[in-house]
Amino acid sequence: MQRIKDFFIRLNLVKKIILLVVILAVGYFTVSKLFLNKNSKVTYQTEKVAKGNLIVTVSGSGTVASTNSSNITTEATGVVKNITVKDGDIVKTGDKIAELELDLEGQQKSSQAWASYQSAKNSLQTAKDNLYSVQADLFTKWQSHFDLATSSQYQNSDGTPNTPERESQTTYRISEDNWLSAEAKYKAQQKAVEQAQLVLNSAWYSYQQASPIIYAPISGTVSGLSLQIGSVINSQSSSNTTATTNKIANIKTDVLPTLSINLTEIDVPKVTIGDKATIIFDAFSDKTYTGKVISIDTVGSVSSGVTSYPTVILLDTKSNTILPNMGITANIITNIKDDVFLVSSSAVKIDNNGNSYVQLLTNGKPINTNVEVGLSSDTQTEIISGLKEGDTIITSTTEVSTTTSTQTQSVFGGFGGGNRGGAGGNNIRIQSR
Repeated sequence: MQRIKDFFIRLNLVKKIILLVVILAVGYFTVSKLFLNKNSKVTYQTEKVAKGNLIVTVSGSGTVASTNSSNITTEATGVVKNITVKDGDIVKTGDKIAELELDLEGQQKSSQAWASYQSAKNSLQTAKDNLYSVQADLFTKWQSHFDLATSSQYQNSDGTPNTPERESQTTYRISEDNWLSAEAKYKAQQKAVEQAQLVLNSAWYSYQQASPIIYAPISGTVSGLSLQIGSVINSQSSSNTTATTNKIANIKTDVLPTLSINLTEIDVPKVTIGDKATIIFDAFSDKTYTGKVISIDTVGSVSSGVTSYPTVILLDTKSNTILPNMGITANIITNIKDDVFLVSSSAVKIDNNGNSYVQLLTNGKPINTNVEVGLSSDTQTEIISGLKEGDTIITSTTEVSTTTSTQTQSVFGGFGGGNRGGAGGNNIRIQSR
């Protein structure tokens, strides 16, 4: 029992010694920190005021529009039995692309479309026949009125109209009204013929869509042709009342590609029709293209509380590598100023009164100098007055803080610092403003 008691006495003594060492260590570091000396040194990043060219731009992102291409489609269904073109071929409007062997549904659609076309054709012929009739009536009534108007009763001997007599006679007015009425009917029938021709054109187009022959809708270069002989083209809908189409290929024209981007409500007032632009495509970011603004939708659209204004840019050059719906970023040049004083935009500051100023470095000391600013880009600002070429201005400031520990009396009897009994080293910390 005595040995156990002696063991616990020694254990309590060890705990007290350890606690004392911890207290002395904490006290040492606390006392040392109170005697630290701090020094700081400020360094400046500077630049010289120089003349240059300022290019002001606004940017927007968007995609390549598909306005220079058209889809080759068909409503016919069946098996492909002949293909007359391949990718890269140049075709003209109405050229034959392929031919199908129609299935039963395709035959029904084709027959209905052909019947509609024949009906429209007959309606056009009827309208033309009626036009001949009203035209003949017009000529007859015009001749009758002309003979009456040039008679001695209604025309003076010198060939001038006898106006009082014409205005007072009912016979003359009826003759004139009959002529004008016939003329009005003739003009109305001309419009009826035009309308019937449009209906016929539409019926023919519908028949082409349902016919076993697939035609080119426009002139251009064929691309994306996916047909093969023996391929089956099926209907995409079970409804007989809804016309559905199958895409066969594309036809791309030689028209320069257009790009559609969205501008913010802050940027759109700065842009005008004809402004030049530089464009970078997401697919090939190592190339830069040029173009110009050809359209601005000033009505805009609102989505999730954000207003955007679609703007169309026409490229200056065409390329086969530019495809519809590719992502792009465009920088529209809104202003260019040559030979002006320029400084980094980071150097220009605003005081509490709203005045612009820069820090001019004179004899190693910064001096606030008021300036008048003009246009600015993302990185540069035009200085109208307040500086001269060659002036050194501060663009950023860096503070270097040097903390030096003094020789402090250690609680252990030595002097504080990095080495016991000697002076400690320096600890340097850099802070950026």
